[in-house]
Amino acid sequence: MTTTAALDRFDLAILNILQSDNTTPQRVIAQAVNLSAPAVQRRIQRLKDSGVIRANVAVLDPVKVGKPLTIVLEVHLENERPDRTAPLRERIAAEEAVQQCYSVTGEADYLLVVNVASMADYEALTQRLFEGDDNVRRFRTSVALGCLKAGLHVALETTPATPVGRVSAA
Repeated sequence: MTTTAALDRFDLAILNILQSDNTTPQRVIAQAVNLSAPAVQRRIQRLKDSGVIRANVAVLDPVKVGKPLTIVLEVHLENERPDRTAPLRERIAAEEAVQQCYSVTGEADYLLVVNVASMADYEALTQRLFEGDDNVRRFRTSVALGCLKAGLHVALETTPATPVGRVSAA
């Protein structure tokens, strides 16, 4: 079971800044949130240690790096038992072209978002993921014609929804 981290208004403000630009100097963050730079540094480290901040990465434009096709796949399984789905989940996790994978409710069992250079690359991907897996009943492909919105920003309240029980700003 996943637990929600106790975040105060300083944490939320820091996270909003980092989501916009994680290269923002800590002294600039400190000025923006009215804390000292060492306090900001401790908070950022705590947010990393607790898993709130999962990674510091560069977000690339797939088109500019030669992966212009974004494809959404619905995967329908015969059986959802963990022992039957484990091999597919392992292949999906290992596949670099898979940007996102969600286990979902409804008709499909998984939704995948992939970026590839060409339809030939997509066909090779589907063969790697699904060929010979008798637990994959079918998959449905939707090719994105354009991108209206893509991002990794998680909307955060400007103040915590519940009291966090902390009074220290450090």
